[in-house]
Amino acid sequence: MRIGILCSGGDAPGMNPVIRSVVRCASSLGHEVVGIRRGFRGLIEGDFVELRSRDVGGILDRGGTILLSSREERFRELEYRERSYENLKIKKIDALIVLGGEGTFKGAELIAEETGLPVIGIPCTIDNDVGGTEYCIGYDTALRNAVDAIDKIRDTASSHERIFLVEVMGRKRGFIAVEAGLATGAELILVPEEDFPREEIPEEIRSAKELGKLHFIIVMAEGYGKAEELREFLLDRIGERYGEIRATVLGHLQRGGIPTHTDRIMGMKFGEVAVEVLLSGEGKGFVAYEKGKFYIEDFRKAGEYKDIDREALRLSRRLNL
Repeated sequence: MRIGILCSGGDAPGMNPVIRSVVRCASSLGHEVVGIRRGFRGLIEGDFVELRSRDVGGILDRGGTILLSSREERFRELEYRERSYENLKIKKIDALIVLGGEGTFKGAELIAEETGLPVIGIPCTIDNDVGGTEYCIGYDTALRNAVDAIDKIRDTASSHERIFLVEVMGRKRGFIAVEAGLATGAELILVPEEDFPREEIPEEIRSAKELGKLHFIIVMAEGYGKAEELREFLLDRIGERYGEIRATVLGHLQRGGIPTHTDRIMGMKFGEVAVEVLLSGEGKGFVAYEKGKFYIEDFRKAGEYKDIDREALRLSRRLNL
């Protein structure tokens, strides 16, 4: 069997361990792996590269993806998908493994339906928002990066008795904000899943300062709003009577860096499962993880709503005394 592998959408730390696992697991069983560079764009343009065991050496600790990634709008059009399918035939690809998030899996499902090729997805997104699976590759590293940054911000916030608004990634979801906020002892966590009126924030700040807190850190998901806009709102309402108000957007630094041991190990396990599933004759779906077990889930489940950890959010508020 010749297995194609590609990464699509936003990169995620841990993609390289997945690629390494797929290549070496397949090779150990006598099968070939072909890398498709730049995701669906590479499918359209025929950007393929043979991957052997030695080609994936020394990449476990590298962030991003050696195969590169992209967001390719052309893949929505049948004309370009047909061009992609022709390229798969030319390269004699028998099956496909696709790394990415919900949007990527929509493309993967189209390939499976329109070509009949077996296609298996592996959830790789720092947002951790793929439905049907407890874990997505890249989330643990992004969380570590956010926690590390907020810990550093707290040092200067305390030294200058400031109010800091820290905006973290997650698109429309608050997974990173909730766990990073709890782990760093943030005074307030704002996520799109909960309607916390910004009109109540000045009172939260006043109460904390009257309790003797030197700083006030708000961790907010980008899906809740923009840190700079909230800063302007607070300046209008309370000025700087409780300390200078600063806004920090962590941005793409959350995606970079050395993958954590969790993302490395989970990446290797996800990759092995994907290969074994393809060799067993499974047609389509994505590798999911729940309560310590791996299984194959329908692509459509990826778009279903997955809730944040409400208990973590509750605990954070209880501990903010």
